[in-house]
Amino acid sequence: MLKKLSSLATLATAAVIAFSSHAAENPLSSAPSGASSAAIVIGSADFPESELIATIYAQALRVKGIKAETKLNIGSREVYMPALLDGSIDLIPEYTGATLSYLDKNSTVSAASDVAQALAKALPAKISMLTYSKAEDSDVLAVTEATARKYSLVSIADLSPVASKLVLGAPPEWKTRQEGVVGLKQVYGLNFKSFKTLDVAGPLTVSALRNGQVQAADMTSTDPAMKQEKLVALKDTKNLFAAQNIVPLIASNKLNDNVSNVLNAVSAALTTEDLVLMNGRLANHESYDTVAADWLHKKGLSR
Repeated sequence: MLKKLSSLATLATAAVIAFSSHAAENPLSSAPSGASSAAIVIGSADFPESELIATIYAQALRVKGIKAETKLNIGSREVYMPALLDGSIDLIPEYTGATLSYLDKNSTVSAASDVAQALAKALPAKISMLTYSKAEDSDVLAVTEATARKYSLVSIADLSPVASKLVLGAPPEWKTRQEGVVGLKQVYGLNFKSFKTLDVAGPLTVSALRNGQVQAADMTSTDPAMKQEKLVALKDTKNLFAAQNIVPLIASNKLNDNVSNVLNAVSAALTTEDLVLMNGRLANHESYDTVAADWLHKKGLSR
């Protein structure tokens, strides 16, 4: 997914406008409480895994004497990317494929290295991309085992004859994203009976699948609920969902060798299995700070 936007200036302008529309209710519209001007302000999306990785970044930076503050649970990409451009935050953990799709809806690449290369070219000049991690958390279209058996579903393509009977559940931004309703229609020819707005692969989504309020839903590959609830991830045979490797995106004016070395070390140590295990701990109500500190200690990054 990945040509440069026809005009990065257009993106920046649109982003600032989008950010302004949220300023009244968004804490990002003012400087972080207690943060010094020299601190790196780390944001996160509105789901636990993103908040956890942001916390890991913050703790790892502090270990090396680099001031870091967090602004967690900002919202969707449509909110936090403008904030990164605006300077309200300086750093955020991102997912390569989804970010590329946000910047270039016409991109068609899917392999990890191709996605990363294209993303680096598509980013606005004021944002830098550091080394991406092998750790990956991709979107999956999930159904229950009962639904998979009933309709003989193995791949997303198998939904074609029955999608019109089924309700699709996903976060609201999926309505307009290529790696969502738009792509499911364009790439797979799927037209669902209706769309139900849910959370980001969270308890509302799991409950809706379990109770039959929706028959297919957006989940993520590292979510422990996939195993706990025996959900089936339908195979994406047409590569609608590109590689989703974890990558730090940082304001270029906050980047130096020390910051780069810390964040690249985190990326090198992080694995997909780590994400599954840590997400499981979060699901059991352990704190972000505790889970992050334990991971950094285990990986030798806490000193």
